Amino acid sequence: MTRSQPQPRSSAMPDEQVPDGMLTDDAIAVMVARKLPENAIVCDEAITSARRFFALSAFAAPHDFLMTTGGAIGNGIPLATGAAIACPDRKVFNLQADGSGMYTLQGLWTQARENLDVVTIIFSNRIYATLHMEMQNVGVGPIGENARRMLDLDQPSLDWVSIARGMGVEAARANSCKEFDDLLDSVLRRRGPFLIEAVI
Repeated sequence: MTRSQPQPRSSAMPDEQVPDGMLTDDAIAVMVARKLPENAIVCDEAITSARRFFALSAFAAPHDFLMTTGGAIGNGIPLATGAAIACPDRKVFNLQADGSGMYTLQGLWTQARENLDVVTIIFSNRIYATLHMEMQNVGVGPIGENARRMLDLDQPSLDWVSIARGMGVEAARANSCKEFDDLLDSVLRRRGPFLIEAVI
């Protein structure tokens, strides 16, 4: 049997500017990859929002990466919760889409109850973006108002900071790259569950 060998890894992001200005899904991917601590566990259910994170993570500190399977929805929060229970000495990051996060948000209560070291990053675009894309994939043109209302997460908009706090998890909202970067620095200096609502 042949043993796998560690692959050489670059220590710097390839030609990546430090994100600035308004917060975007791509900026979040860059900032998390840059600051990911060694031996972290990343659970990815950001669906359409964190597409570049996996490629960027090749340049991050060594970590484990768990992602959702095709067709599944709602497993990001429980996946991160389970990873933190299994590996209590490791920091867990959950890259979480807002729509799929609504399926299993009660996992935040478990994170608070067990004081799990999980950072949940909600990509708050306030739409089921993957369902909009699926409508296009099957040839649906512009959709009507009733269909749009079923695919969007507004009226009322979700308030993830209030949701998390209601479950016992500390939380804060970021609207800019600077706010997100500051929150990321803060969670890296502490233990326990924390949720960042990243408005994109």
